[in-house]
Amino acid sequence: MSTTSRLPWINESSSLMTKYNFMRRINWGRFSVVGVPMLWLGIFFFVPFLVVFKISLAETAIAVPPYTSLFEMDWEEAYINIKLNLGNYLYLFEDAFYLDAYLSSIKIAAVSTFFTLLVAFPIAYMIARADGPKRGLLLALVILPFWTSFLLRVYAWMGFLKKNGIVNEFLLSMGIIDQPLTLLQTDFAVYIGIVYTYLPFMVLPLYSALEKLDMTLLEAAEDLGCRPFQSFFLITLPLAIPGVVAGCLLVFIPAVGEFVIPALLGGSDTLMIGRVLWDEFFLNRDWPMASAVAIVMLVVLVLPIMLIRNGQGKEEAI
Repeated sequence: MSTTSRLPWINESSSLMTKYNFMRRINWGRFSVVGVPMLWLGIFFFVPFLVVFKISLAETAIAVPPYTSLFEMDWEEAYINIKLNLGNYLYLFEDAFYLDAYLSSIKIAAVSTFFTLLVAFPIAYMIARADGPKRGLLLALVILPFWTSFLLRVYAWMGFLKKNGIVNEFLLSMGIIDQPLTLLQTDFAVYIGIVYTYLPFMVLPLYSALEKLDMTLLEAAEDLGCRPFQSFFLITLPLAIPGVVAGCLLVFIPAVGEFVIPALLGGSDTLMIGRVLWDEFFLNRDWPMASAVAIVMLVVLVLPIMLIRNGQGKEEAI
């Protein structure tokens, strides 16, 4: 047999060997570790997102479920009719009520996140500088509220803030006020509830960043004549920025869509998108409109986060 007749077999065997070596080089352990959370996100995030997006393109109907189908199929006539309704999204921008709800939710979430950061930073710094045994105890105290029901903690604040509650009774007994203050069913009560509830989500990322802080940098700054507040803004705060960003995102994102705290602590004029979603789903039974509201809220939250993460990734690469 000539050499040229054997070349196809040689080329095929070398291709098989290349594929075999490539398969051997794949780190299946790493692939499985990454694949499991991706599968989890796909099943419990991406698939529900597609379902909600599909409902947002339907029309309201008096049926079960209360919306029309996007696809009308007739096998006898051999046709498929696809009907997409974009009116729900257009109505969001035409009705000022939904825009006010979005803006109010973002404002309340932003203000709450800011005050949560102010409260959490000293706590995280104190824990990071504490000794080993004391540090574990302080971290346990931060995590301890998670062992109690979320609803019970919010109801407890109702007992604190009502007119004959602990706060008003204390202020009256001290002679600071002459008559009870209206604290419950106000935006002030909503801020307190959100700050208290989401405080651990801010403390833990800040602690993780501050715990890695090299104290010799602060000592060097002090030797060079820096005052404590100067060293804080020049050294401590810049090095804690990753924890600040992570904590703010962990607080801001769920606070935008919060429903329980505004419903229990807020007043009738406390407008947040979570309450709008509840009303659309369960009172008006307008599932397509509620789904459109949810999709727009998700896009408004996800796009800035993606841009922030992309910017951080470029800075780390540089």
